Amino acid sequence: MSRQVLQVPGTVEVGGYMNTHETHNNQRQWFLERPGERGNKLARASAEVQDAFMTYTVYDDSITIKLIQEACKVLDVSMEAILKLFGEYFFKFCKMSGYDRMLRTLGGNLTEFIENLDALHSYLALSYQEMNAPSFRVEGGVDGTMLLHYYSDRNGLCHIVPGIIEAVAKDFFDTDVAMSILDMNEEVERTGKKEHVVFLVVQKARRQTRTAKANRSQGSEDIDTEQEALKTMLLRKKEKILNIAVCPGEKSHWDMRGSVMSGKGPLGDTFRPVYPERLWIEGEVFCGVFPFHLVFDETLRVKQAGVNIQKYVPGLLTQKFGIDEYFSIVHPQVTFSISSICKFINSQFVLKTRREMMPKAWKSQPALKLRGQMIWMDSLRCMIFVCSPKLRSLQELEESKMHLSDIAPHDTTRDLILLNQQRLAEMELSRQLEKKKEELRVLSKHLAIEKKKTETLLYAMLPEHVANQLKEGKKVAAGEFETCTILFSDVVTFTNICAACEPIQIVNMLNAMYSKFDRLTGVHEVYKVETIGDAYMVVGGVPVPVESHAQRVANFALGMRISAEEVMNPVTGEPIQIRVGIHTGPVLAGVVGDKMPRYCLFGDTVNTASRMESHGLPSKVHLSPTAYRALENKGFEIVKRGEIEVKGKGKMTTYFLIQNLNATEDEIMGRPTALTHQKVSEEVTPAGSPVAGPDSTDAANGQPPPDQTKTSFPASGPVPSVFCVVL
Repeated sequence: MSRQVLQVPGTVEVGGYMNTHETHNNQRQWFLERPGERGNKLARASAEVQDAFMTYTVYDDSITIKLIQEACKVLDVSMEAILKLFGEYFFKFCKMSGYDRMLRTLGGNLTEFIENLDALHSYLALSYQEMNAPSFRVEGGVDGTMLLHYYSDRNGLCHIVPGIIEAVAKDFFDTDVAMSILDMNEEVERTGKKEHVVFLVVQKARRQTRTAKANRSQGSEDIDTEQEALKTMLLRKKEKILNIAVCPGEKSHWDMRGSVMSGKGPLGDTFRPVYPERLWIEGEVFCGVFPFHLVFDETLRVKQAGVNIQKYVPGLLTQKFGIDEYFSIVHPQVTFSISSICKFINSQFVLKTRREMMPKAWKSQPALKLRGQMIWMDSLRCMIFVCSPKLRSLQELEESKMHLSDIAPHDTTRDLILLNQQRLAEMELSRQLEKKKEELRVLSKHLAIEKKKTETLLYAMLPEHVANQLKEGKKVAAGEFETCTILFSDVVTFTNICAACEPIQIVNMLNAMYSKFDRLTGVHEVYKVETIGDAYMVVGGVPVPVESHAQRVANFALGMRISAEEVMNPVTGEPIQIRVGIHTGPVLAGVVGDKMPRYCLFGDTVNTASRMESHGLPSKVHLSPTAYRALENKGFEIVKRGEIEVKGKGKMTTYFLIQNLNATEDEIMGRPTALTHQKVSEEVTPAGSPVAGPDSTDAANGQPPPDQTKTSFPASGPVPSVFCVVL
């Protein structure tokens, strides 16, 4: 599912791409580093594709495509340009991650660097079993150019390769590289649908490039001439190169890659190898010293095999079958022929036994895989495959019914198995830790959401500054407010409605009514203290003192009366009626209780406001004398009710609030067409969250409750230090 060109431990790659954790997180980091608003858009787009990626996890190719497509949209450039730009950045990322030393040791020049990519992939495949790397084949010439054959299982992402290769050449070898695609087709020699891209790579030392730039004319005509010449050269090379066939025994000026470049290097002028006239080793000894090797001719007939290959592949030499009938080539994915193998002669090959050729008793054990090097012996017209078992861990060694003693002591496969066993254990531990880390991240995210909900609920129960003090474990001191305005309301004949309806009908009616009232508290910036049954209590000027507390509560009361007309009585089907009472005076406010703390108001003002409600009339807003004086000459229409007997207070002259002369109904209700005029003149706003507080009067039948249901104080005189209305 993923493609790599060079992958180092930690799933980092150079020269290609893959769709695991590091690549996608690297893509997101690249997005974040883009300047300005484009970078912000890219970061948001990458987060929408997927929030995070796990190390050692293979992801679907569609994620890579989505990330690239989003980048194309935001940057308004082609996919080829995005891929090349990302390739350059990916090489920079590998260097910053500490892998530059490993990459520098792959070769002394760009050709050797690319030649060793497949070998490095073969080693890394021991740790990364799901790794699916591409293959490379290089054909070089004497004029500083070379052909890079690129084979991959996926289409469309090959443009990352030029970005990384050019960055490698510039940084490691001080060389400028120009890469162009000569051909792109489906490779018929490989099994399945495989992409085969041929790049023409032109190398030029950077100091030569700088000299050429210094001597070049600044005129646009010279630049155009140079570009035309380069295009003509590329066309000629394409026609010439694509007609060249490379076969065993036939050489062209595009020489096959070799492991040793004779006459080059620091020892090229002094060292001359000496070969014996005949081999001083017996065939039996050779097959024992190299227990895993195969020799086959051009017809694929097996001529020679190591003793352990014969042990684990019975009949390999005794029966007259070809090697392709016993083995299939896993990597590189080429057809089993001498010509195809020669094209990838410098790649490490992986052969796998065919199950149909194995004894029936061995069907349950894993197929044997051999990893090694193909060497063409031109004088014998034979190919030798020097190999070792491809095993990743001691568990695979046991499953294959093999032992370390089956591997030659000089073979490093022994060390690789033991070292990789430890590496796999570390990877599994790292995978588990990262999995737990991701789970903790998700839980932390959910915890933050739940914490937000808890805080919202807490702020709905207590004023924000009070709630914050309680969260910090501090004691909340009671506060005195010299003046505030308190409102009580209840539903007329609520007791009769309850007796005639189902409980769910009562709940629905109250919920509809309270939802409308709650919205109005935000419109007029008054503080909801509590609801008990059908009673609703709000206050203005507490917990944040404001001068316009009476006007705010008055406007809220007018809005309540309008909202009540929209709530139907479940018994009669007519709009419900409410009584509203308002009083202005001093109060003491504080938090009561530990288990379920409540923000309560204490003082005679609370009791008097409750009396205004209980002695009021249906659909009327009843005002006390102090409330009338607070609203007088403030733009409200108020009529005098007269003198009435107030329980526990004696005779009082009260008033009815009719309307606000300076505000429309839309402004009172806070509808979108207009704003409440009270907000314009106020800069200080109270904490608007509804909270718990003192109880309200029941008075559902329109009559004042008995004396014993309330603790009353004289209408005049000092406010008691503690007082809470009790229903």
